[in-house]
Amino acid sequence: MIPRFGDGRDWFFEKRFGMFVHWGIYAVAGWHEQLQWRAAMPQAEYVKLAEQFNPTNFDPDEWLRLAKSAGMEYLVFTTKHHDGFCMWDTAATDFNIMHTPYGRDILAELAEACQRQGILLGLYYSCPDWHHPNAINLGGDHQLEKPNPDAQPDLMKYIDFVRTQIRELATNYGRVAAFFWDIPPRLNVPDLNETLRALQPGIVINDRGFSPGDYCTPERNVPAGQAFTRPTEACQSVGAQSWGFRRDEDYFTPDFLIRSMDKIFAMGGNYLLNVGPRPDGTIPPEATAILTEVGAWYKRVQESIVGADPAPGILANTEILTTRRGNTLYLHLPNGLTATGLCLPPLQAKPQRAILLNTGEPVRASVEQPPSMFRRGPCLRLSGLPADGLRSQAAVIRLNFDNGVLP
Repeated sequence: MIPRFGDGRDWFFEKRFGMFVHWGIYAVAGWHEQLQWRAAMPQAEYVKLAEQFNPTNFDPDEWLRLAKSAGMEYLVFTTKHHDGFCMWDTAATDFNIMHTPYGRDILAELAEACQRQGILLGLYYSCPDWHHPNAINLGGDHQLEKPNPDAQPDLMKYIDFVRTQIRELATNYGRVAAFFWDIPPRLNVPDLNETLRALQPGIVINDRGFSPGDYCTPERNVPAGQAFTRPTEACQSVGAQSWGFRRDEDYFTPDFLIRSMDKIFAMGGNYLLNVGPRPDGTIPPEATAILTEVGAWYKRVQESIVGADPAPGILANTEILTTRRGNTLYLHLPNGLTATGLCLPPLQAKPQRAILLNTGEPVRASVEQPPSMFRRGPCLRLSGLPADGLRSQAAVIRLNFDNGVLP
């Protein structure tokens, strides 16, 4: 079993599916959230996007209704991305949401909506900052190749700026359940995480900040294996090209995302699925449709994830992942069904019930020696599975056994 945190932080193991939101003035351009770096846009040109940012259709309750309809139970919001623009009313810099035509504290509105709707709030904060004159700007990872004209690199001054900002974030917006640092600075400043923990005792902190955190964060990647050994939250976006809003986005198929999610969930990890709202504050219809379909799958199979632990080693076939709750075993097939039957050596016990959670229909189960297993002896066989009907969607099957049957 993956070790728990304790100290009021174990919500992380109970709320397994979250919404990631990348949103900032880069949405105005509709190209990529790293527009300033990837398109080599000069600072003087980039900052003008703030003059056009006026999301009059922003409705945080609508975001959260979409999240809840997909089964998501927490949200992580980009308070400051690499461009340095702050989506809250910060006293540390004028490069913030209050100095736009919108002129209102977006984070405050979102935090209040999360409290109303019972969604836990997590905050994303970028370690690099392409706007702050003292920020690290040495041409390294996610740093501008040409420093801004007013750059005055001073690491300690920039750390003081970060310290001020995280105090604001951890003090002024109610409960903060998670803090998502981004782009590890390869610099150890332990008092930053200590400050977050002191101000928000129930917070969980990721591993991309200024000191080791609580959980690891594979990005756009499904690790190999059958079970994580430490707390993990994988993150992925509905868009293949960008995390922020992109007008000509290449969207992943729901089936692709579902397969990725099932593998992560079965290994004991959380999944943070990102959307990038448009400049007006609305979530693109393509993203909404994806979350709706992904959420329908998640809610059907949720019992195999929440409250169930990874159970590797039960089956000889390592392509089938297993989770377990007591005497109930769940079979996860992230790559979908390739045939209408499954042989499950070395299991030799027939379950009391076998249910395909994707559809709710019963599955035929028998203990026999099929021809393909002639060298192994009898084993549990499931048959009559609707392989064609599920296409490539991840399949999850529940097996209820008598007490003492499972190892």
